[in-house]
Amino acid sequence: MSMSKPLRVAILGGGLGGLAAALFLRQAGVEVTVYEQASHLREVGAGIVVPPNMVRALAPLGLVDKLEDFAVRLDAAWEFRRWQDGQVLFLQPMGDACVALYGAHCYVAHRADLLTMFQQALPAEVLQLGRRGVDVTQRADGVELRLVTTSGEIEHAEADVLIAADGIHSHVRETLAPQLDMHFSGLCAFRCLVPAHNAPPMALRPVQTLWLGPGRHFVHYPISAGQWVNVVAIVPAGDWQVESWTADGRIEDLVEAFDGWDPRLHQLITSATSAKRWALFDRAPIERWAQGRVALLGDAAHAMLPFFAQGAAQAVEDAAVLGACLHGIGNAAVPQALRRYEAIRRPRASQVQLMSRGREVNNHLPDGVAQHQRDAAFAQGDPLRQSAWLYGHDLQAEIAAHA
Repeated sequence: MSMSKPLRVAILGGGLGGLAAALFLRQAGVEVTVYEQASHLREVGAGIVVPPNMVRALAPLGLVDKLEDFAVRLDAAWEFRRWQDGQVLFLQPMGDACVALYGAHCYVAHRADLLTMFQQALPAEVLQLGRRGVDVTQRADGVELRLVTTSGEIEHAEADVLIAADGIHSHVRETLAPQLDMHFSGLCAFRCLVPAHNAPPMALRPVQTLWLGPGRHFVHYPISAGQWVNVVAIVPAGDWQVESWTADGRIEDLVEAFDGWDPRLHQLITSATSAKRWALFDRAPIERWAQGRVALLGDAAHAMLPFFAQGAAQAVEDAAVLGACLHGIGNAAVPQALRRYEAIRRPRASQVQLMSRGREVNNHLPDGVAQHQRDAAFAQGDPLRQSAWLYGHDLQAEIAAHA
């Protein structure tokens, strides 16, 4: 149905989820403004997996071909190696096998490159930097935002809809789900980047590699068209309980955590110039994503442990469904449309959230009988086919089923 006045949507948060939502909403004919508290748009962190379900979700935006400019297409994934000597326990071919099953390749990329791709696909005026949302007031026909600029000034903005894509510590979520069930996992993650010319050759292959060992595991893959190697290490946290993507870690602590492991890992660690470290907290799925004219998206709605590498992919799926739900509707239909968005997305995102729990237990087995049984079972596995519910999900069919 053609509307004389486009729906106006305000998005809090200019990360991957917020910009993806802006792209899908603009494609749906919606007027969008993104408010981001940072004065310069940048994506902290480093590498990210761009799995087939995320690639397919991005296809309607015409962005898949642009991935080839910076992302690394994986030839193999889930290359499990033994911690002490690098013995290959299992390797899953991707490439043509992935396309045959799910209609898309699997990539790895630098988060900043992906964010830049999204930003370049948006008109400059869509993104309003240096504005932090501090208060939201709902009215019968819209929402009013109170924003604080980087210079401390107060601004007000109005919209028909507010989408909170303001991350794991979402301020807006507190009004929708004040009793968040979360607990500390006892683990923390180190992230660092290694220049390709300093990395061992095996780390430059288009392969996602996971080294498994007692109490911890270590992941690496090339990103940024092979210029860097992304490293993620999951280790016991000790006293570290800072849940922040920007908190600095010490390379010396990472070296110590992998003492006695394969020397190639030490080459990777010591070739990094800096590291980030954040504590891993497990959050239960929340009961409500939408209320009136306000809805959550991405980590604000379903922050999950990183063991399925699906956080960004689920945010992009959110964005695609949100665009479909707000397409062609009038102002009065907004609350119903946001309830539809929640009904479509919450069950699946919650399933991924719950499935991301506990995978570290199998990865971190000490040497012994259980570890031998796990390693023997790898030969019987086929994770690419076993991930059909995840990678092969048909968003359009689900949207149609909730018409």
